[in-house]
Amino acid sequence: MEIVTANYVANLVKSNSTVIPGGFGCCGHPDLYTEALYQRYKNEFLPRDLTLFFASGAGDKSGKGLDKLSANGLVKKAIGGFWGFCPELALKAKTGQIEGHNWPMGVISHLFRDIARGAAGHTTHIGLGSYIDPSIDGGGIHTSVDSMVSKVELGGQELLFYPSLKIDFALLRGTKADKKGNICMSEEVAYHDALQQAMAAKNSGGKVAVQVKEIVEKLPCRDVQIPAHLVDFVTLNEEEGTHPSSYGELIKEPAIKTISKAKELIVSRALAELPKQKSCVNLGIGIPALLGKHISEKNRANSISVESGVFNGEPKYDLSFGAALDPDAIIGQSDLFAFYDGGGVDIAFLGFAEIDAKGCVNASLLGERINGVGGFINIAQSAKKLVFCGTLTTGSLHAETNNNQLCILNEGTIKKFVKQAQQITIDLTHPVYRDKEIVIVTERAVFSFKNNHLELVEIANGFSEQDIQSYIEYPIYSSSSLTTINI
Repeated sequence: MEIVTANYVANLVKSNSTVIPGGFGCCGHPDLYTEALYQRYKNEFLPRDLTLFFASGAGDKSGKGLDKLSANGLVKKAIGGFWGFCPELALKAKTGQIEGHNWPMGVISHLFRDIARGAAGHTTHIGLGSYIDPSIDGGGIHTSVDSMVSKVELGGQELLFYPSLKIDFALLRGTKADKKGNICMSEEVAYHDALQQAMAAKNSGGKVAVQVKEIVEKLPCRDVQIPAHLVDFVTLNEEEGTHPSSYGELIKEPAIKTISKAKELIVSRALAELPKQKSCVNLGIGIPALLGKHISEKNRANSISVESGVFNGEPKYDLSFGAALDPDAIIGQSDLFAFYDGGGVDIAFLGFAEIDAKGCVNASLLGERINGVGGFINIAQSAKKLVFCGTLTTGSLHAETNNNQLCILNEGTIKKFVKQAQQITIDLTHPVYRDKEIVIVTERAVFSFKNNHLELVEIANGFSEQDIQSYIEYPIYSSSSLTTINI
């Protein structure tokens, strides 16, 4: 192991290299390395034509993280799960300036391990019936991109095959390194697949560099997350205050921002879906992340999980999503997705952008903005019960309550229940969803998805079925036992 500068590492990265940029979205990214790559490219126009491979793309939506690598010519290809925190890179993929592929986050987490063990790729049911399925769109972000995913049949079962990549560099982040190069991640939000990413690079013949905030003489063996054998370079971040656990911490973002009345009502109603018995709960990004604190207070028997690998505590929000205050446990991201994929989640609370007349849910493409599928498909396909949380309309929606009645002071300009979704993140009519209980909670109505159609089951006091139907672009059914929600 060598202790080197970030510039030294950046100078080793050759054109056409495949790079794993570490971290989980807004948490734990090695900014020193991406900054050094950007500066080198700015000065030398090298390296060029990199391929990026990430589960959750790092960034703060304002230029940090992977957006540092969005200069023309620096990246030619990117394969990623979640893109919402690196909008400039996502725009390059959306407009076809780079070759962009969007695969499920959990699949990519598993692929790091598969690459490490020398496998040709990852074979799974995850992604069937979604836009990643090659019989639909194939996962290419731009229409000109050919799918890398193929459909196979094993034991009479239809599955998807995601190919492995040869990794040239893994650029990672830890908290401490010892003089041998062992890495501790004690102050990181989670482990971010760092061990699997390091193993994937080493077994591909690549190099591993780790940014840390402290170098110590020796680490206790049980504190080591990445053993020294896997680490080629360590870079000490000597600038105080620039190694925060998340970008939200960097800007002193509160754990939970003040939320709108509409979101508050959705959270309150969604909590009623919690099972009374001990359950494993997943919380997605957006409104679902707001449920964490209340779930802990309402039913302490539940185990809350976020796909970064965190269990319990109070999940953080927005630019700190993936972190939690006072978590009970942290496990590897790929380990958690293995549990998810096998059906370990009893109930998942997920957001949505659109739900269409055919039962297709879009949570990955919001107008011109690409969020990507993230862990949404892994969780939705595998959880026993799904609760989708979102407003009936969006875009300037303003709701308040008055005398225990919901009042829409300003209606949203964008409908979310549309004839045809922009993108099929999941298709609720696909056989993998056949036996699931599916509930959709909005601020003024609650629906279930049964028999391949949307059914209105609850309605807020003061609203009629016609009121709700007027904001839905296709006919909905009303339950024979339709009830009123008292605010």
